[in-house]
Amino acid sequence: MIAGVDGMRGGWVVALWDGPERVRWEFAATAGEVLELTAECERIGVDVPLGLDEDGYRACDLAAREYLGEARSSIFHAPVRAVLDAGDYAEACAISERITGRKISKQTWFITGKVQQWDALPADERVVEVHPECSFRAMGVTASKKTATGVVQRICVLEGFVDPVLPPDLPRAATIDDVLDALAAAWSALRHVEGGALPLGPGPRPTIWV
Repeated sequence: MIAGVDGMRGGWVVALWDGPERVRWEFAATAGEVLELTAECERIGVDVPLGLDEDGYRACDLAAREYLGEARSSIFHAPVRAVLDAGDYAEACAISERITGRKISKQTWFITGKVQQWDALPADERVVEVHPECSFRAMGVTASKKTATGVVQRICVLEGFVDPVLPPDLPRAATIDDVLDALAAAWSALRHVEGGALPLGPGPRPTIWV
């Protein structure tokens, strides 16, 4: 069994993949709950930074931006670890600017809580960092997920990996982006198990796997 995990409102959406017609969906409130739900999984692809730098940008984020080319803006640079202690966005910017010379984006600030959940957990070799936009690029998707063309492309390239008729057990608050990104994360996790995943970054960690 393989899992793909993506952040959603209030927690995480988890796609438990055991073949194209055997995908089960779960909601987890915390990263710890994700690991409980995926205890039987051989690999877990998670769309979140795993492993933070102390004093600058992560090489894997830079590699992922280069991989995406014109779509590089979808990659948010992971914050330096000290930012996780900030009480608000202004303090986070001040910490980041003091250490790196640059403030963090609002998008990065919004995910720091989720980053912190995983950063606080013991390392688990089954868990690999993925980025759905890189995964979809590897599948042949070219259009933005914010467009109808991009959504259709993502659904089409996943055909064969999953049954196109999604089961009724999707978490109620999950959006189409959340669901498709979780499936893309599972796709990259399966490639990692099979030895065909592309590493973005110097490795072994932090590395984004495609």
